[in-house]
Amino acid sequence: MKFAAKMLLTAAIAISPLLAQAGAVDQLHQFLHTTRTLKADFSQVVVARSGRKPQESSGVVAISRPGKLRWDIQKPYPQLVVGDGEKIWIYDAELKQVTVRQAGQAISGSPAALLAGRNELEKNFTLSEAGEADGMNWVEAIAKADESGFEKIRLGFVGADLRAMDLHDNFGQTTHIRFSRLERNPQLPASTFKFTPPAGVDVVGE
Repeated sequence: MKFAAKMLLTAAIAISPLLAQAGAVDQLHQFLHTTRTLKADFSQVVVARSGRKPQESSGVVAISRPGKLRWDIQKPYPQLVVGDGEKIWIYDAELKQVTVRQAGQAISGSPAALLAGRNELEKNFTLSEAGEADGMNWVEAIAKADESGFEKIRLGFVGADLRAMDLHDNFGQTTHIRFSRLERNPQLPASTFKFTPPAGVDVVGE
């Protein structure tokens, strides 16, 4: 499975304007309490420990809480992650391969658990204020499970909006995700979170 595909389980959106002066941890909690669905464009840059040329991609993300998500990389190469609440489907069009995982195992300690999961952050993560940088107010989340694959996850707020996620994995790679054109609680058709493997592709997993 390509590294970019492993990093697809993420997303973000705005919270109440009343929280513009609140700490970033409070903003994250309020986001979870007030946002049931979201849709946003994203840009993603993966930087390796070696400092070699970063991998850049962009696309559209949608989430319906709890547990349903769609992370659609459109450029430079199409890749798709769809979670229906029970299974996670990772489709690599270039490899003609679909990887299937049980949603609970795939999400519990991942970045998606911060945003697409239930309101049980402290069960899976240790949260702390991470100060201001790049014009944003940051939360740092450290997964309690060693098998999460991430050293830490940082979420950046601008005013009342969650605008960024930085994912630091255990291999020294960092993924910077920035969100734009945020829609909070839009109506999303059920088909958004359904996936049927195309004919002729290999299906790996459950």
